[in-house]
Amino acid sequence: MERKELDEARMQGQTEIWWYMFSFVDSMALKSVVELRIADIKHFHGVVITLSQIASCISDDLASRDITTLARIMKFLVHPLYDLTHSSRWLLHDTKQTLAPMHYFSHCIKEGGPAFQKAHGREIWDLASENPGFNGLFNDGMECIAKFVTNAILLGYKQGLSSVGLLVNVGGETRGLISEIVKAYPHIKGVNFNLPHAISMTPAFNGVSHIAGDMFCAIPNADTVIMKDCVKILQICKKTIPRENGKVIMVEIILKEDGIGVFDEIGFIFDLLMIAHTNGKERTEVEWKKILEGGSFSHYKIINIPDLLSIIEAYPDG
Repeated sequence: MERKELDEARMQGQTEIWWYMFSFVDSMALKSVVELRIADIKHFHGVVITLSQIASCISDDLASRDITTLARIMKFLVHPLYDLTHSSRWLLHDTKQTLAPMHYFSHCIKEGGPAFQKAHGREIWDLASENPGFNGLFNDGMECIAKFVTNAILLGYKQGLSSVGLLVNVGGETRGLISEIVKAYPHIKGVNFNLPHAISMTPAFNGVSHIAGDMFCAIPNADTVIMKDCVKILQICKKTIPRENGKVIMVEIILKEDGIGVFDEIGFIFDLLMIAHTNGKERTEVEWKKILEGGSFSHYKIINIPDLLSIIEAYPDG
């Protein structure tokens, strides 16, 4: 096999594994559609309807209803205009032939907030800090993802890392990313910055310092900050890095509305995982542009790295 065919086969194999791992997202999304009676809403209107029309029929409480979460779930399931299909007709409640009587996604739409908190009464980070067993399991899962992310960064971002001096990994895994970067680029001084319960389980690495803290309060000084989903702390990042040559590196999945690539649909699955576990979300480039400009990082570039990831390299405004 030629190199290109081998790469395509590898990517296809990885996509299939992602599907096997996260296929439960399909059932979670489907259950929310049933609980919210979305098929019944469409059937009642009798014509193709818009998202805002669906949302108006779900709850009378406009303040608590989360239309954005509804949009993300519907985006995963269907297209921008919503009509009944032969499959969705089986979700109607008041018919003789129905499969409607079958997690918490519908509560997220009605009330807002992550599904994990509604199911367990606390955020995933709080449970990890209280339960050592869950904390270990959670860190192992994060480490599995980190290996994939690390490999993609080292392969696709060589030029960007060559100019980094002091790198802070904010909210990173207990081991892996920062140590592998420092190992590949010995000139980089690495800092692993995370919550105390995560740092407590982190082994020592040559060239890497471990600092416990809260990223929503302060971040250690550095010329470069790397993180996953840093929307809430862009302003803190701006105070941390130097104005002239500082930068923020975000490792993200950039959603493509009309994408037909092998990983495009996987991106929407990861977006629903964000609804399930945290208040985060995956975003399109247009959404990222708006956020970066609002955080005074209007100068940025997007670098595609292997598989479904991209690096957003953002520079602070003067």
